[in-house]
Amino acid sequence: MEELQRILIDGQPVSQPDRALSALDRGLHYGDGLFETIACEGGRPRLIERHLQRFAAGCERLGLAPGDGAALAREVRELAAGTPRAIVKLLLTRGVALARGYAPTGVERTVRIALRYAWPAPDAEQERLGVRVRCATLRLGENPALAGIKHCNRLEQVLARREWADPGIAEALMFSSSEALISGTMSNVFLVRGSTVLTPRIDRCGVSGVMRGLVLEIASAAGISAEERRLDAADLAAAEELFLTNALTGIRPVRELDGVGLAVGPLTRHLQAQLRAHLAAEAHGGDDSE
Repeated sequence: MEELQRILIDGQPVSQPDRALSALDRGLHYGDGLFETIACEGGRPRLIERHLQRFAAGCERLGLAPGDGAALAREVRELAAGTPRAIVKLLLTRGVALARGYAPTGVERTVRIALRYAWPAPDAEQERLGVRVRCATLRLGENPALAGIKHCNRLEQVLARREWADPGIAEALMFSSSEALISGTMSNVFLVRGSTVLTPRIDRCGVSGVMRGLVLEIASAAGISAEERRLDAADLAAAEELFLTNALTGIRPVRELDGVGLAVGPLTRHLQAQLRAHLAAEAHGGDDSE
């Protein structure tokens, strides 16, 4: 469990986090808000431009005032500065409910929260040998109006995560109500079939992950055929390689799915190497929006 280190609310330090928010905040009442989870290494936030682009897109979708993007970036960088490894979580809620009920009044003032957590060193064995994964029983509801964005209502993921307690299982894959493969509880999923990399469409539900987008771009730049398409349980069963992506963990191969072993294959290894090179270049001053 990562240790909470600092909190800013609307840019101001908070010393008593348990009393920091109004009991009338719409994020608390309705999940009316968005969040981003940003990996920080060597005192710098990783892929920050990609995170802020998704954040702005989510604000537009929900009708939230995103504030000054440059100021948001400065705030995240301030929290990251001086830390070898940290996680910064950025949240935005619609703010205090001025009247009871779902309908916003239109004059609410958004509340911005930034938190910094300690980030332990990664598990090198998971990156090298892969992780064990199961399939979740819970199905994701399909709602194109919310598909792709990282909104604050994560109850489906909470319930799916309650389905197992075995610490050796790293993740659960989730299907939608129409039995389409979508993602993990906290990751995006990729399959390899032949020389093609496949990942589920995120047009009915699920989160369009920052790392997912980067991996698709890296694959294309490397001349690897990569497609977003509707996938189901049959596609999952036919996968020759399987890997997960996440903004914190990068690419993690899957070595076992529901007790069945999987090989960590050459395309997964190649993409891992390409991703490491990209992130290393960014850390040494490259453009993190590429």
